[in-house]
Amino acid sequence: MALKVKAVEKNIKFTKNDNDPGVWRYVMSPELYIALSKAKVIKEAALRSGVSQGVMKACWDAAGEVIKAWATEGHSVALPGLGTMRFGLRAKSVEDVNKVKTNLITARRIIFTPSVDLKDELANTAIQITCYDRNGDIVRRVTSADDGTIEDPENPENGGENTGENTGENTGNGENQGGSNLNGGTGTIDNGGNSGGNNGGGSDPDPDDNGGDAN
Repeated sequence: MALKVKAVEKNIKFTKNDNDPGVWRYVMSPELYIALSKAKVIKEAALRSGVSQGVMKACWDAAGEVIKAWATEGHSVALPGLGTMRFGLRAKSVEDVNKVKTNLITARRIIFTPSVDLKDELANTAIQITCYDRNGDIVRRVTSADDGTIEDPENPENGGENTGENTGENTGNGENQGGSNLNGGTGTIDNGGNSGGNNGGGSDPDPDDNGGDAN
């Protein structure tokens, strides 16, 4: 078994200038199969477990309702054989407590953390890359020999997401209200997960730089 990836030669422009010729680069992305329907998954699970499809469907629906209910109550919910799921958010940070409002929230998130077994399975799965040139012709096939690093949303130092990215609010008067990765601003708001913002004193050397993130 192997994961299939395609590398397509595309013209990438770094500016919005129409005269920018851009550069040609091979961009990789997974080759996804068609989405499997719920009925097909239930049928396969019923065959593997030895129970009827009706019983499996009832269990499937009940588990989904339980996971949805508990996750929206703030729990990290186990997904059998897969890992855990929880809700989080991204938000701007402010120094003044009186400015804390719900409109600081920029996005609500669904965060999935894979189990150790699932990460090991993915890390040990081979990757086959098919390369296409700008004309759509196959020019090369290669089996990747990467180190199998798996992104972990709970651990930014292990290929996960750095939640201290710049998403703060600039008030327009030269003062940056959000946390910054430079030597100024405030820290980050954290809602379950590792924050990556850097705290510091003094003024922000770049008033246009935004910061602060909540996971």
